[in-house]
Amino acid sequence: MSNIAIVTDSTAYLEKETLEEYGITVIPLSVVFGQETIQETELTPEQFYEKMREHQELPSTSQPSPGEFIELYEELEKTHESVISFHLSSGISGTHQTALSASRSVENTYVYPFDSEISCAAQGFYAVEAAKLARKGKSVDEIFEQLTGIRETLSAYFIVDDLNHLYRGGRMSGAQKFLGSALQIKPILYFKDKVIVPFEKVRTHKRALRRVVELLEQDALDGSSIRATVIHANIPDQAEEIRDTLAEKFKNVDIDIGVFGPVIGTHLGEKALGITWYKQ
Repeated sequence: MSNIAIVTDSTAYLEKETLEEYGITVIPLSVVFGQETIQETELTPEQFYEKMREHQELPSTSQPSPGEFIELYEELEKTHESVISFHLSSGISGTHQTALSASRSVENTYVYPFDSEISCAAQGFYAVEAAKLARKGKSVDEIFEQLTGIRETLSAYFIVDDLNHLYRGGRMSGAQKFLGSALQIKPILYFKDKVIVPFEKVRTHKRALRRVVELLEQDALDGSSIRATVIHANIPDQAEEIRDTLAEKFKNVDIDIGVFGPVIGTHLGEKALGITWYKQ
C-alpha cells in the first residue's frame, strides 16, 4: 500500500468505481438552496438540475470548512506519511486556500494541496494519475514532476447554453455576458490564469463544438496517446454521441464521459458541454 494518500474535492466528479479502484478520498463542496445546504456528493446531477429548475433563485455554493479539512487530514495521517490534496482552481474558489491553511495545522504528516487551476474531469486527471504513481511507489517529488507534464499538455474548452449563470454567479464580467446574449454568440470558454474567460466567440453551438473538435484534432495529429473526457450538464445522449464520434475519428484518443455536477453546474447551467484532454 502506498504511504501517500490522494484527496480531491468533489468537483473532480470522479465515478465511485474510479475512487474505489485508486483509493482516492473525496471532500465535498456544497450547494445551497435558500436555507437548505446539501453536499454535492448527496445529489446526482439529474437530481440537482431538476431541483435547480424548481427554484427561481440560483443556488449558491460553499466550500468545506477548515475544520473539515483538518479532520480529514488527521484521519489520513494515521495511515499515511503524506497527503496530496487536489482542488478546483483557486481563481474561482477559496477551497485550495482553505486546504493550504488547514495543512499547516496537521502535525504528523506532510500535506501538499495542489491547485489544479481548473476543475471537473481535468482536475480528476491529476488525482487519478497521482494515485497510479503513488501505488508504484513514486515519491511526492516524482509525482509532482509527472503532474507538471500533464499541465503542459492539458486543454479544456466548454460551451454554455446560457451565460446568465456565470454572470450572476460572479464568474464572468457583465461586458462578457452582454456580448454573448446581445449577439446570440455561443462563446467557447476556457480557464486562463485560473479564471474562466472566453477563448473564441462563435455564432452557433454546432460551430462552437466543431471548433473544439478541431483543437483536439490539432493535438491528436502527431499520433500521441491522448486521454480525453466529454463533459456534460445533464445532456447524456448528446455527450455519448460526441464520445462515439470522437472515438471513431481518433484512434489514438482514449475517451470517456464526465459530468458538470452540482457546484460547477450552478455556474455553467444545464446543457453546458465541454471536452478536456492531455497527452499521456
